[in-house]
Amino acid sequence: MKKPFGNEYVAPWEKAFDQVLTPLDEFIHRQTTSGVLLMFCAVLAIYIANSPWNEAYHHLLELPFTVGFPGFQLSKSLHHWINDGLMAIFFFVVGLELKREILVGELADIKLAILPIVAAIGGMVVPVLIYISFNPEGDALNGWGVPMATDIAFALGTLALLGSRVPKGLLTFLVALAIVDDLGAVLVIALFYTETLNLTALLVVAALLVLLVVLNLGGVRSSVPYLLLGLLLWIAMLKSGVHATLAGIFLAFTIPMQPKYDPKLFLSRINGMIEQIKEAYAREGNIIKNDTLRSQVQSLGEGVRLVQAPAQTLEHRLHLPSAYLIIPIFALANAGIPIEWASLGTVITHPVSMGIGAGLLIGKLIGIAGFSWVAVKLGVTSLPQGLNFKHIVGAGLMGGIGFTMSIFVAELGFAHNPEELLMAKTGVLFASLFAGVSGFLWLYFTAEKPDS
Repeated sequence: MKKPFGNEYVAPWEKAFDQVLTPLDEFIHRQTTSGVLLMFCAVLAIYIANSPWNEAYHHLLELPFTVGFPGFQLSKSLHHWINDGLMAIFFFVVGLELKREILVGELADIKLAILPIVAAIGGMVVPVLIYISFNPEGDALNGWGVPMATDIAFALGTLALLGSRVPKGLLTFLVALAIVDDLGAVLVIALFYTETLNLTALLVVAALLVLLVVLNLGGVRSSVPYLLLGLLLWIAMLKSGVHATLAGIFLAFTIPMQPKYDPKLFLSRINGMIEQIKEAYAREGNIIKNDTLRSQVQSLGEGVRLVQAPAQTLEHRLHLPSAYLIIPIFALANAGIPIEWASLGTVITHPVSMGIGAGLLIGKLIGIAGFSWVAVKLGVTSLPQGLNFKHIVGAGLMGGIGFTMSIFVAELGFAHNPEELLMAKTGVLFASLFAGVSGFLWLYFTAEKPDS
């Protein structure tokens, strides 16, 4: 008996390629992979920066790269294109995640959201205070925002290595905490790490944002006009003095979260489409010859696309390139710090390195675990089911992994102070390493394995 849609055709080499690609695809989608890849690129950048290729490495990053046409050109170094351009896409994905969490995720229910919000606030305030205690004045004070951030890819990658030893609720708590943490970092960048403002460009930014909101309220669901206006928004932000990567956040919050088709309507339509597809197939089984069958299948595919929210679709499509391409490239371009072993003690004990290291290692722990404990004891919130304070302490240690966002803020705060920038990056790298190892060991030896 013939199958409803014919026999599956498998080309001679297709099965062999599937056998190779399927495990690779599974590996790519594992939570640990992004963190492992990021760690590899960071180590590679450090190796290159301390090798005979160091000069070539920095020369490559400073190469000018120009886009545009005569009369309208943007010329930046490769390093700037990575930090201002590629990272705008990363911030766009962060913005989509923020919007989803606020509307329908862990932050949508205020009762569930209070604990990670309180923990995130503590994890931002205490590290800043510790940093300022080490660097109360001068140019070094510009780095106060560096120890605020938690690197979600590294933290979740490290946590996922523990497998079933930790409850899933801890992953959820850490994700929600990192989302709030990212929002705080974005606000800090916008308010405190902004250059001289260009009012004309800011007016253009405001006009483009209004237009994007009008498209949203007008029911436009196609991603194309949003992305085109988003590109203009990025250029205007670049000219305004406000850091251009924030265009990604602003754009993300205007992308529609409401799908074109309601799922109930989609289900009723898809049932009718299936009947039409069966009738078309009965007349001609070869889809290449059957235009009706082909058009019905295309309509079905279009329906599947329209039943998903545009923001949801974009987040899904951009997650992999953001996690496995943009962030590793950022690490390669920014983690390359020369290490002089003879003077390493002096570097580590520099006030900037000490402030960042203590902020990430001690400040995050006290802020996240301490604020959580106080909130629970005061009855403001409660621990999620399956979690105890040992888990929260582990999350506090993991929160000290600052890597991506911390280095990004350091690049902004010490853009004109290469010595302090080197100290800041050194502090971030060593603190993130110790935070990851200590958090892993703490949870490995103290967390009780959940009953299976």
